[in-house]
Amino acid sequence: MHIKEVVVTGQRKVELLDGALDEKLGSNELLIETEKTFISAGTELANYMARDAGVFVPGNWCAYPWRSGYGNVGTVRATGSGVTRAKVGDRVLTYGNHASFVKYTDDRLVIRIPDGMDPVVAAASRMAGVALTAMILSEIKGNPWIVVFGLGAVGNFASQSFVARGCKVIGIDPIEARRKVANRCGIAATITGTPEENHKKVKDLTGGAMGGIVIDAVGDSTVIQEAVNCCANFGQIVILGSPRVPVTGNMTPMLSAIHFKFITVRGALEWCLPMYPGNGIPMSQYQKQEMIFDWMARGLLKLEPLISHRLPPEKISEAYEGLETNKGVFTGIALEWK
Repeated sequence: MHIKEVVVTGQRKVELLDGALDEKLGSNELLIETEKTFISAGTELANYMARDAGVFVPGNWCAYPWRSGYGNVGTVRATGSGVTRAKVGDRVLTYGNHASFVKYTDDRLVIRIPDGMDPVVAAASRMAGVALTAMILSEIKGNPWIVVFGLGAVGNFASQSFVARGCKVIGIDPIEARRKVANRCGIAATITGTPEENHKKVKDLTGGAMGGIVIDAVGDSTVIQEAVNCCANFGQIVILGSPRVPVTGNMTPMLSAIHFKFITVRGALEWCLPMYPGNGIPMSQYQKQEMIFDWMARGLLKLEPLISHRLPPEKISEAYEGLETNKGVFTGIALEWK
């Protein structure tokens, strides 16, 4: 089968290429015709810009040439004999990549999208899946203030998830457009400034309590240092973004603050959650996505304000460059395959 697929061929080089797909399916494989995909401005741009050194390591998961994407909405066209999670004709959200057709195994996430849901919004909900991991693993005790560094799609959705849980949220981002979108999504308190200014603003807004839970949704080690300074005694730091770029400096002040303030630091990589329920684990990727669809239906999670562009896959280079260089305008991009 002839397909079109997005391939990152080198640093700051991405193309829509012709490819071939073997239509013969294994027992647990599905053939999905893609309708929409959504771009991850974190992982995809990190590999596009070669921030992750693994792109130059042959055999690594993101080594060039790399077939990008992991938020795909499409229609199941065929299934192997052992597939039980979807049937032919179902419209599903999966972790499939940016391609006109994908072969996919059902041991990874396969979930039917609700009837009537805009498939672009359904694809965008994939980024909410990344974001809600922070809320799921945080220990929300009492009535804490939540401070979120970074109000891109992941930080915005993380902020909304804590608001949905009844928490008071402060969002921090230097880009005015992102702060305005966050305000539209129900994040009332948004600020920007130097680290010293942000510390003072958080202190003033919280009446001196500081952040009971502080989220790094940027993936920058220097931001984590700033997050520690905005964290309350006995508070939690949640690393939601994946730190990739090397940073040099003195770590002692940060580690001392963690030590003396009794701060807990948590990693929030969603891939550590199992795909499906079982073995007494309280949350899986599937259950998380079910919750996201439910919250969207009840108006607790707003995705549309984050979707700034709907582009054909032929404009993938424009999409990546826009997300990298014009973050105030390109807030979230869907590729429309059909």
